[in-house]
Amino acid sequence: MARTIRNNLFLYIINAFLGLLYISPLLWMVVSSLKPESRIFADMTRGIKAFLPLDCTFENYHEVFVRSNLLRYIGNSIFYVTILVFLSMLINSMCGYALAKFNFRGKNLIFTLIIALFVLPLESIILSLYWIVNRIGWNDSYRALIIPFIAKCFDIYLFRQFFLDIPDDLIEAAAIDGAGQIKIFFQLIIPISGPVFATVLILDCVAYWSDFMWPLLVTLSPEKRTVQLGLQAFFTDPPIYYGPIMAALVVSVIPMILMFTFFQKYYVQGITATGIKG
Repeated sequence: MARTIRNNLFLYIINAFLGLLYISPLLWMVVSSLKPESRIFADMTRGIKAFLPLDCTFENYHEVFVRSNLLRYIGNSIFYVTILVFLSMLINSMCGYALAKFNFRGKNLIFTLIIALFVLPLESIILSLYWIVNRIGWNDSYRALIIPFIAKCFDIYLFRQFFLDIPDDLIEAAAIDGAGQIKIFFQLIIPISGPVFATVLILDCVAYWSDFMWPLLVTLSPEKRTVQLGLQAFFTDPPIYYGPIMAALVVSVIPMILMFTFFQKYYVQGITATGIKG
């Protein structure tokens, strides 16, 4: 008994240490955003003082909102990411459900193509994609940010893997009761598939929120800039101070931290469930 307690205590200590190690860059960023410019790098050579908000000030945050329209850029990102993720989950979940539960000619070929395509990096097709968007006149619009990325192979794969574990008997029982496939999907499958939807929600939100290259190519006017393009100004437009940079980064990650905090339990469940069955 005593040995088990010692082993568990050792594991807890190791996990706590690793947890602090992993969040230390985020902690340093938050603390640095509350320090005067002269103290940020001076405290880095003083051990634990680098992670203590000595001489705390909110001047850096004031500078952020004076120098840029960061809240507008965050609003733009929230707007387009929300629409994109909603449409992506709807389309990709229906595709994953069809591949998991329907039998039709060419199903295995389609799934093989999806597996092959989701390892294809965006950089290999981004010029062709930009040429298409430019030719149809979608430049500098939310359509260019949203429509090309609604279908996502990795999301289809996650949904398919999760739906494979839903018993066919449950679907057949609903069909016997007179429910059509649309009703079964929206009233039966979606309510019991919270973990995989939460997983896709978190992965896609983080990916699209942090995307820089594609918004840089297709957004021309300042009114449609995303948060990542707004942050770029703090690194390129003089004067360049690290205090406001840290403050801007803190403000920009708050929506992602809040989202992950609310959905982390379902995220772990979804990742576990989608890896059970191939």
